[in-house]
Amino acid sequence: MDTTGFSEDDILSGCRKNDRRSQELLYRHFAKKMYSICLSYAGERPLAQDMLQEAFVKVFNNISGFTNVGSLEGWIRRIVTNTAIDYVRKRKRGVNFAEMESVDSSLHTHNPALNIMGFNELMKQVGRLPDGARLIFNMYALDGFTHREIADKLAITEGTSKSQFNRARKLLISFIGNINLL
Repeated sequence: MDTTGFSEDDILSGCRKNDRRSQELLYRHFAKKMYSICLSYAGERPLAQDMLQEAFVKVFNNISGFTNVGSLEGWIRRIVTNTAIDYVRKRKRGVNFAEMESVDSSLHTHNPALNIMGFNELMKQVGRLPDGARLIFNMYALDGFTHREIADKLAITEGTSKSQFNRARKLLISFIGNINLL
């Protein structure tokens, strides 16, 4: 991390001492990328901003726990992701997971639009998903959780996780198929 002439070690040291300037440098360096994670879970800007703020409070409160094993960005990303998941779970107790009779594992996902679609456009489409499907899609496809881990974390069945992911994929394919990219 090269932020206005300060090294990552300098910034971490300052953050561990609750130095506001160091905290601001760390925040400015990672906020945009971490906001994208929050937005993908929240689906709306005000909620994503709340998630980001809560996540960075956790980062600053726990910065002494970062042991330089792995990347700082990865450590912050994990805090942001867990905060977003917890936020959705707490704030939206009524997240509905639509039941599907079966999971279509043979769903053909080749779509020429994906070849020219940018990340931001794809994330806009993810934001259109219903809350439950978006949550599962983000956890599985973007953050690498297994369906078992998702089930444990959200207190749902593994089958519900799989069906919600399948539902999200089908919806995304229909959203993307209806986009005129040219």
